[in-house]
Formats: sequence, C-alpha cells, structure tokens
Amino acid sequence: MRDRVPPSATLGDVLAARRRRRFVGRSAELELVRAALDAPRSPFSVLYLYGPGGIGKTSLLDEVADLAVAAGSALVRLDGRDLVPDPVAVLAALADHLDVDADRIATTSGQRLVTVIDTYEALAPIDGWIRRNLLPRLPEDAIVVIAGRNPPSPQWRSDPAWGDLLRVVSLRNLAPPESVEYLRAAGVRDDLHERLCRVAHGHPLALSLLADAVLRGGSTDADPLTPDLVGTLLHRFVDEEPGTVRRRALEVCALARVTTESLLRDALGADDDCAHDAFRWLRGLSFVETGADGLHPHDLARDVIDADLWWRDADSYADVFRQVWRHIHRALDSATGRRQQQAIFDLKFVFRNLAGVLSPVQWESWGRHFPEPATVADHAAVVELVRAAEGEESAQLARWWLARQPDGFFVLRDLDGTVRGVIGLLDLTRATEADRVGDPGAAAGWRAAQRCTPLREGEVVTQTRFVVDREAYQDPSPTLNAVPILTMQRCLTTRGLAYDVLVLAEPDRWDDYFAVADLPRVDGGDFVVGRRRFGLFAHDFRRVPVDAWLERVTERALARGPSPSVPGAPVLLVLSQPEFAQSVKQGLHDLRRHDLLARNPLLRTRVLHDRTGSGEPDAALLEEVLRDAVTTLADHPRDDKLLRAVDRTYLRPAATQESAAAALGLPFSTYRRHLTAGVERIVSWLWDQEVYGRRQ
Repeated sequence: MRDRVPPSATLGDVLAARRRRRFVGRSAELELVRAALDAPRSPFSVLYLYGPGGIGKTSLLDEVADLAVAAGSALVRLDGRDLVPDPVAVLAALADHLDVDADRIATTSGQRLVTVIDTYEALAPIDGWIRRNLLPRLPEDAIVVIAGRNPPSPQWRSDPAWGDLLRVVSLRNLAPPESVEYLRAAGVRDDLHERLCRVAHGHPLALSLLADAVLRGGSTDADPLTPDLVGTLLHRFVDEEPGTVRRRALEVCALARVTTESLLRDALGADDDCAHDAFRWLRGLSFVETGADGLHPHDLARDVIDADLWWRDADSYADVFRQVWRHIHRALDSATGRRQQQAIFDLKFVFRNLAGVLSPVQWESWGRHFPEPATVADHAAVVELVRAAEGEESAQLARWWLARQPDGFFVLRDLDGTVRGVIGLLDLTRATEADRVGDPGAAAGWRAAQRCTPLREGEVVTQTRFVVDREAYQDPSPTLNAVPILTMQRCLTTRGLAYDVLVLAEPDRWDDYFAVADLPRVDGGDFVVGRRRFGLFAHDFRRVPVDAWLERVTERALARGPSPSVPGAPVLLVLSQPEFAQSVKQGLHDLRRHDLLARNPLLRTRVLHDRTGSGEPDAALLEEVLRDAVTTLADHPRDDKLLRAVDRTYLRPAATQESAAAALGLPFSTYRRHLTAGVERIVSWLWDQEVYGRRQ
C-alpha cells in the first residue's frame, strides 16, 4: 500500500505516507511525467505547472519526485522560498547535488537528471537567466518540472527554440468525484461529503482544512467557511497586503460575475488611470482568470474574499454590493435582447451569497444557458416535455397556448440542439375570455389580478404558465435559472405592466423564497391540473414599480438573515383614470399652495415616485411635475392657445376665470373650451407616465 511504512520509519516517512494516502487526482499530469520518464528521449524538457495558492502544486511535485526516484533518475529538488533569487545562490544549491561547471551541469552517476523547482514565483527576478543560461546547461535528456503561481512569462513562448520542449499545464480544482475520494481517504463521514465539496469547490487546501476541522469535532451545521479558515485561505490567495484601492478592486471582483475597467471606474469612483492600474493588478493575480467578457476569480477565491468582507465589515460589503449592483442596473435600460439577458444574469449573480436570499439556483450553470424563442419545429418537443412532467391534461393546455400565443414560449437547448427545457409566458390581457376560462392556471391568475385592483385601460397582466426542465422539472437547473431572466426582461420591456404571475408546482416549498423576492403567494390561488397542485406567486407593479421593487429586494437581501419585513419602497396608490384626472385638476388648482399639495393623492402614485428614485415625493416635487406637464403644451404650436389658457388660470392666475378670459381677449366660452382641452392634454401626458412609466 502507498501509505505503508517500515518498522524503522522516521517521522518524515510517516508524514510522507500520510500525504500520499490523501493525494488524489492529477492523473493526467502524472501520466505525462510517467511517459516522459519511460521514454528514451522525453517529448519535453520542461513541464511548467501553475495555479493559485493551495491548489496542490507541492503535493503534485511530491508525487513527481516519487516517480523520478522509482524510475531510477537522479532527483534534485529546489524551492524558491529557500533561495535568494540570484544565480550564485541557485548554482550553489545545485552544486550540493550535481557536477556544476561553466558549460554544463550533470549528475556524477550518469543517471537521468530530474529537477523539480517549487514556488517558482519567488525566482521571478532571475527567470530570464534560468531560461537562457541555466536550463541550456542541463543534459539533453534532463527533465525539469517547475511549479508556480503564475503562468510562464511571454518570453518562454515567444522563443521558438523552446517550441515542443516546453509543456505548460494550468492546475485546476479537483473534480467532484476526486473531492469525494479525498474526503473518504481522510476519514470524513459520507453524509458530509456533498456539503463540504460544495463549499470547497474542489480546492485541495480547502478540502484539507475542512476535513481536519470535521475530524477534530467541528460542526458543519453553520457555514463551514469560518473566519479562521477564510483567513488561512485568503493568505494563500493574496501574497501581499493590497492597498485600499486594490483591496476594494479585489472585493468588487469577488462580487461581480465578471469585472471590467468600466465596472472598476464606477465601483471605485476612480479615474481611467486608477481603474486601469487596478484592472491590470487583478489580471496578474494567480487566482484570477481572463474570460471573453472580463476577469473572474476562481470559485473558492471568490467565496473566500466575499465571506471575509461580510464577516470583517458588513457596511463596506453593502457599499461594494450597491456599487456593483447599480453599475449593472444602469446597463439594463440601454441593453436589449441577449445583452439585456446577460445584464440580468449579472445582476442576479451578485445576490448569490447573501443570507437574505433563499435562492433555488444552479449556480454552476449560471449564465451558460440562454433561453431562445421556440420555433414551430420545437412545438412537438415542448408538448412532450410538459406531458412527461405534468401529464396529458397539462400537455393539452400547452398545445392550446402554443396555437394562440406561440411568441410566448422559450426553450433551452443541449449542446446538440435538442430541447431540454421550456418556459411558457402568457399575456392574459391579450387572451380572450374563453382562452382564460379554459385553463385553470390562466383563470386563477386573471382572478388574482382583478381582485387586487381592477385593471385600467392600457394595463397588462402577464403570467409564467409553464416551467419544465427535462432532467430536473422545477428543481434547480439551467431552465429554472432562465425563469427570472425572462420574467425580469418582460418586466423591463412590457408597456403598462400591471400584474405579473408565476405558476409553480408544489407551491409550499417556494413560500419563503418568493416572500423575500416580493412575489408573495396568492391566497386562494392554488389549482390542480392532472396529478399536480400548482400555486400562484405574484407582484403588483402598479403599487411597487420595477425600479422600486428591485431596490426593495436588494435591501431585504442585504439584511442579515431572511427578513421579508425589512422596510422597502412604499406601496403606491392605484388610482382609476377618473380619480387620477381629478387629482391632477386639484393639483393645478392648488399649485401655489404647498400645504394643500401635500394632501394630494398624486404624491403616492407612480408618476411622482418615478421622479424621486429612493426619496419621498413632496409638495415641491408635485408642483415641479405639474409645471413640467403644462410646458408640454408648448411642444406643439397649435396648442399655444391651450397653453395660454392654462397659464392664465393656474401658473399666473387671474382673480377669476372671467378675468382670465378678458386678459386673453377671448369670449368666456372659447376660453373655457381651450382650458378644458389643455387640462385634458396635461392629464393624458401624466396618465401615460402613470400607466407605462418614465422608462418608456
């Protein structure tokens, strides 16, 4: 056995055996070394391994050393931590084991030389000398294995002489089966494997620390990323203590799905040069990778930095969160289509570690699968997915809606193009009464919307009616991930959206999550189709519009622990059109009296709250909005007579309406006609904003 030691073993032998017992994975890397040692002429001269701290580089070099010794090679081990980065020091270390002269370095026994160099980043100042002067002096059949945090410098690859003589391998985290194998070898109970693997993300050092904590009797009921473990890992990821700006950049990088210079400019409040310097520093960190759309840290590093900031300074965490959130949020209004979907993916991603979010998300596939409109050729597959998951009756309803609103169905595909998931979005306002009555889900959603507040002209009720993933149904999956993306996109782009309803099976299990998300379960909204019971979760956008809703959800999520009662945006009044018109007319009448404007119902309507952002509307703002509405009459020259009538009545009022008519040189009946038309135009302009919002 690999961990067996002879009776006369030293403590070093025991330690080595224990390390070997826990070593798992890296089969591809070891096979590469084994093949090179077995070949008369190695296919490479230098194997360059790199990866972040704690990824297992030293443990892998231990295995490489064992292979070299077993193959009869002469082994020399160097560690950058033990050497001054100076050619003289390196040559002196080699001379302890080898025959070193000005032209050549060789073994005294004639054996093949295998040189293993650990912590190569410490030798970075003499990297050029090692590449140009030291390695060329080794025997032709020598093998050098280098391990460091950083990839080889560009000069390694730009020198054509190295070509096939150099192999570069980026060490990744262990695969889930390898992580389980490690925990089993360490003696951790099987029932803890899944949780510990999820926390460690396959990072060897994290697995080791978690395993040791459990074996010492530590609890895994709470978050396994305890402050002491986080601190240990953080020091392995970040070599030096970063300054204030770089530390904040690191925190931004941990929260955001991807980091760009644009994000850093906003989040740091920095100029272009400062943001560029921070971006370049992040790019050089060993645990930060470069992707097509920006930088992103390794998963465990991301979680560790996130957990450290949350534990160390919750106020700063909330500040960084809001800066990242607002940067992404600003992109939502200008983006469309797939770019808007990506922005929504990014927006939701920053919520992933918050205790106030009970998120049914499959984060490992987050942002990798995008929904696309179902084609006619997909309809049969859509119906079959619904039939397999929910039964024949639901399949018939899916076919019914595909014939009536095919543009509302979206699919997610596997790599081979087959449909793996379907999401069906309905516009209940567009549907006929017969269509709604024929589907228990649509009927229940329509009743809920009407019961809340009767719909006003131009308002829309939408419903997410079908959610089916082929493999997981409505458990976390790429399809379930896509639901909030599509529904938020619909909220941002649907003119006059009043009420949105989500239909899900087994509704009891969703209550807590959607309470925090401000989509509470509809009382009396449950219904049964076939063998499944469904529930409705809904939001009234007339009372809490999209932007206010997002702010409310954000504040709840930042609270420590799930707390649906965290104060958020105020609930707005939903006035009927006649009530709204009367309030506008009253506001114009009271325009110069702030004490009276302060009582006007318009202060609790969407048209006012859209102007304030996070603040509370007051009488001064209502006066400003009404005056802005009056000035819109100046946009059309033919409305000049209407503007003059309104101006002399409300902005610069005469003593009486008769006096106003006389001042304008108009018969009283003509003046009244102009005034009525002007007020109606003002009411119409404000009503459009009340129903459709300022975004449109």
